Parts: sequence; structure tokens; C-alpha cells
Amino acid sequence: MWLCGMLGLLLCAVCGAAGELHSLRYFHTAMTDPGPGLPWYVIVGYVDGEIFVHYNSSARMCVPRTEWTVANMDQQYWDERTENAQRSEQINRVSLVNLARRYNQSGGSHAWQRMFGCDILEDGTARGYYQEAYDGRDFIAFDKDTMTFTAAVPEAVSTKRKWEEGGYAERWKHYLVETCPQRLRRYVENRKAELGRTEQPEVRVWGKEADGILTLSCRAHGFYPRPIAVSWVKDGAVLGQDTHSGGIVPNSDGTYHTWVTIEALPGDGDKYQCRVEHASLPQPGLYSWERSQSILVPIVVGVVVAIVVIAIVTGVGFMIYRNHAGKKEKGYNMAPSQDGASSSSCTGSNPTI
Repeated sequence: MWLCGMLGLLLCAVCGAAGELHSLRYFHTAMTDPGPGLPWYVIVGYVDGEIFVHYNSSARMCVPRTEWTVANMDQQYWDERTENAQRSEQINRVSLVNLARRYNQSGGSHAWQRMFGCDILEDGTARGYYQEAYDGRDFIAFDKDTMTFTAAVPEAVSTKRKWEEGGYAERWKHYLVETCPQRLRRYVENRKAELGRTEQPEVRVWGKEADGILTLSCRAHGFYPRPIAVSWVKDGAVLGQDTHSGGIVPNSDGTYHTWVTIEALPGDGDKYQCRVEHASLPQPGLYSWERSQSILVPIVVGVVVAIVVIAIVTGVGFMIYRNHAGKKEKGYNMAPSQDGASSSSCTGSNPTI
């Protein structure tokens, strides 16, 4: 239940709020029992709802997730970000132990999450925020106006005292008011070149018969930008109620994929076509299932659409950028930092909880 709550909070935060023009958001998540083969610690960064950097405790590397991120930061930048994230990983391993002790927990699955970032509003002003949660419930938050950390539960009172006495309020205010909006504006500028690009979807249709039912599936892969309309058509009429969609999901290279299925009578397979509308296509494409072939033959209305797939960059995870005084890298000028600690945009780390 707490995991569902955290995921809901994350999705709402990524989607943004009213009046927001641009957003820069980072999420750190640490788990005591993530499951077999899954990383226990993850950092992810978003610009305008798009994942652009990632780190996890399995790969232990900060990696770019978009082409514009690769083009504007050199290898030295990523090496330094990786070192910072690894340091944050160790700090938060200790924090998990401290939290379990404070909550008198001897085992089980538990999760800690930090969310922080800033928004540029439609009127040109900026706002910043910082908060932490444990097991899906508020733990501590920072108010940059009052320069205080607010303990949401009794277990967070000692953390509040420790961080305020350590001067972390001043550091976080500098990051949220100065550094974060400055970097967000630069990221938006760097991202403009990519916003105009389009990549055509690779569409495949296949069918499977079982128990007297033919299930037709249509999958669109590798398209950009995200908006797409995939539907099933029978005898020229668009079908809606009887279809099932997998949603639009991001790929590791910055593109997206989706799928839509429909159930039909075994003998009616040739009456159905998958209709795809996307910004990269000059006209909607119609795709049919060929029983004798494992791949589909695309039929484009009026025009045969060529499929273009551009590999951008692989990687998984989260990442937050850290300030380095006077650091200048390819295409990116680092903003000065007060102390290089809590204002870090790669780790965003306070000391242990």
C-alpha cells in the first residue's frame, strides 16, 4: 500500500501543477527489500516530465537518458556525478538503518524517498520544494521562506534539529532559489533542438487463436514525440469499447512504445486493421495481420511510410546535478556552489537522517 502511495505521489509530481511552464524534479528512493535482481537505491531526474538522467545501486553509474543531455555534458561531468551519487548511496544506506531503529522495526520491506526541484511559472517566477517520505508517509520537508525543516512525525524531530544546526537550511535555500531555476532554464534551452524532432513508429500486428477466440495485437515501437493514437478498425469503422491498451511507455533510448489488443472471431482476422496516427506520419497508417507472415505488411493511406529508428542513448535511473565552483564543461557552465554539499544537483544529499 505504501508503495502505491509513493508511486501515485511521484506520478502526480511529474505531471506538474497549474500555472507551471517548466519543471525540474529529482527523486531518490532507497528500499530495504526491493525484490530479487532489483536495485535498492535509485536516483531519477525529470525535465518537463521527461526522464533525462538516472542512477541505480546495481549499475552504480550516472547515465544520460536523452540526446540533449549527452550533447551538453562531457565524460568528466558524468564521472563526477557518478562519484557524488555513490557517496549519496552510502549515506542513505545508513539512513535506512537509522529509520528502522527510530520506528522500532526489525525487518520487513520499507522505503525512503526524497523529492526536490523547482518550477518556472507562466509569469516568469520560480518556486522550489523539498520533502522526504518514509513508507509512503511524510517525514520531513523544507520551507525555504522560513529557513526551517518541518518534522511531520516525532521520529523526524532529531533529523530537523541536526540539519538546522548543521547549516543545511541555508544550502538548500541557495539551491532551490538560485541554482535549480538557473539550471532548469539552461536545460530547457538545450532541449529545444530535440523538441522539434520526430521518429516514426515501427508497427507490428500479430494474432493468436485460443479457445475459439482470435486475439489481435498491434504494437507501435520507437516513436517520438509521446502523443499517439492507436486504434482498431473493422470494415472502416473505428472500434473503441472492445479494445485494451497498454498505455504509452518510455523506452531506454528516449522514444516510446504502446500496444492495443482486440478479440475477434477466428475467421474475421482479415476484416481488422490497426490505425496509427502520429506527428511523424504524413497520414494515418493502416496495418493488417498477415496469417502467413510473422511480420506485418504496412498499408499507409495514400503514402507508404518509411520507418526511421534513431538510437540515442541507453541508461536507467535517476540523477541529480551537483554544483562545482568554477567548473565549465562542454556546452554547460556550472553554477557556483556555496559548499558543494546539499546544493548538489547530482545527489542532493544531506547527512544521514
